[in-house]
Amino acid sequence: MSRCTPAVDFFCPCRIHSGLPQISFLNMIPSSYSLKEIQRRIDEVKWFLSATISIANAHTVEFYTHDVWNRFMAVSPEEVLSAFSSCSDQQREPEVKGKEQSSTTFGFCNDSNRLVDTHELLQAAKAHSLPGLGVCMSRVELLQALRQNGSDSGDPPAEIGAELEPDEFMNSKKSHEVQSMSEVVACLAKRCGVKQVIDIGSGKGYLSSFLSLQHGLRVYGIDSSSTNTHGAQERNRKLKKFSRVYQKHNKTVRAQGEATQSPQEELIEIKSGLNGEDDVLYDAGAKIVSQEEEERAQPPALIGLSNVDPAVEGHSEPNPETEELFLNALSVDVIQPTSPRVPPSQLSAEEREKRKRENLERKAQNRKNSASAVFSPLTSYVTAETELRELIDELEDAVMVGLHTCGDLAPSTLRMFVAKSELAAVCSVGCCYHLLSEEFDPAGQECLRGVCGFPLSQYLHDLSWFCGRNARMSACLALERVSLGQGIQMESLFYRAVLHVILRDHYSSFKSEKRVGNVYSKSKSFVDYVRRALRRLDLDESKLSDCDIQDYHDTHRPRMAEMHAFNLLKVTLAPCIEGLILLDRLCYLKEQEEESFSALVQLFDPLLSPRCYAVVGLKSYGDRITS
Repeated sequence: MSRCTPAVDFFCPCRIHSGLPQISFLNMIPSSYSLKEIQRRIDEVKWFLSATISIANAHTVEFYTHDVWNRFMAVSPEEVLSAFSSCSDQQREPEVKGKEQSSTTFGFCNDSNRLVDTHELLQAAKAHSLPGLGVCMSRVELLQALRQNGSDSGDPPAEIGAELEPDEFMNSKKSHEVQSMSEVVACLAKRCGVKQVIDIGSGKGYLSSFLSLQHGLRVYGIDSSSTNTHGAQERNRKLKKFSRVYQKHNKTVRAQGEATQSPQEELIEIKSGLNGEDDVLYDAGAKIVSQEEEERAQPPALIGLSNVDPAVEGHSEPNPETEELFLNALSVDVIQPTSPRVPPSQLSAEEREKRKRENLERKAQNRKNSASAVFSPLTSYVTAETELRELIDELEDAVMVGLHTCGDLAPSTLRMFVAKSELAAVCSVGCCYHLLSEEFDPAGQECLRGVCGFPLSQYLHDLSWFCGRNARMSACLALERVSLGQGIQMESLFYRAVLHVILRDHYSSFKSEKRVGNVYSKSKSFVDYVRRALRRLDLDESKLSDCDIQDYHDTHRPRMAEMHAFNLLKVTLAPCIEGLILLDRLCYLKEQEEESFSALVQLFDPLLSPRCYAVVGLKSYGDRITS
């Protein structure tokens, strides 16, 4: 049988298994849209947002000082709240009829630009979200296509979508993310015939460690936080203990038919040998970390090498018992604060020398412990221009991944994938859209080295499109959670907006860069909140009596429903703004090479993990031939 050529097939399976049938992977994915089709979807979303994004860009702090409700709304807050609660009714007839209907666009009056039909807006928002546009494929679809196309390898396919029970140490969100994404990444690596993974923004190493220990992949974790580096180094030491204990347990089971002591019980015993340290790999008394603590924005980029444990060499399929035990092992150092992302140019000569020395020491240790290391990180600041071979001595063809990479790091990941011939595939899940730099936003932050995170595609770049920081902040909201009554803390937003009125009336529209957001959690009442905020802002609080402050609260309290209704509209627009950002990234990949496959894939349950979409791309074999 003749070998297939890169010019014909998207990916050449003959590179791994000679004599295999010629299979076009691209044809196996019905959800793979062409560049023109993606551009058409971008136009649809852009048209919708051009009429509605001003709502998302209205700042809640200025809700009363700028009379936001009356500027945008020609309906009552009660109507908005009612429409939001019943927006799932697919059979409702539009209330605006005939001649009046032609004078509105997405529910906004064409003359006044104010909202006159809430239901029309909500229905349009749903139609212009990623699910409404129908451009995403599911995780199951991607896994099935990867496995069907690689089924000739002889390995039995793993169970698709197997769920693990959340354990005591990792909350259900993180467990769900690590399990779901690792399975996809392992399948991508297997399909591309590679053994290495580069994890961008690897943070504390949850995904990296799991890919290495459970799936037998050599993982390089990239993150700029030295705190994460040291935490991951300590986790590596304890995970090696876990790996040895688990292997010993399995050998005992195979030899005797049963085990007298479980890995968990033996790991608890390890505690006595850890020189009095107060955290161990598995300890039933360990502190449970809140989701808010775990979801702090990850600083982008660090680099570390993880070598394969001999016990899991090769592309082994997931073992449910191993997975459950391993998830128990990923709790080390999860409450350590993260350090900010600092480019090398901003480090002192002493700090640069220290970082270089630490990296060299860790590289030497990696080589020394190559047979048993699980995840051994190095600290480095990485951009799309970074030469990976200068950071990774043993670099081979690899899959690049990023789990909730923050701000500009997600588009940088895609730029690296396109630029580096050694990268065979990418799976990137971004987050923190408010930290994206926008090239055409006149009020936006300066782009790092002149390279901005949005727009990424040439198509939107040529249109000079921008969203605005408040709109990008709105894109981080979770519609699915809010629809179930979770998410928006209205009282804190109300307090902040009324405080802004007080600042305007008594402190000459005083504006401060100092944050007062965390003052609410410490306050016992609105009066106490204002007092604390004024002290935080170094303002003279003697200007106002307690009665004066309370009067502001009582005056604006009847209008709190307006703020609630308005914020629900912002939440409704969130999936559309996020959709445009993700379509821009997908468009960028499709602009690069016609033979490459790229798609948006829903990896996670949005109720567990609101940032649930991944940009997935694979290169054809011909695109990855190195010079």
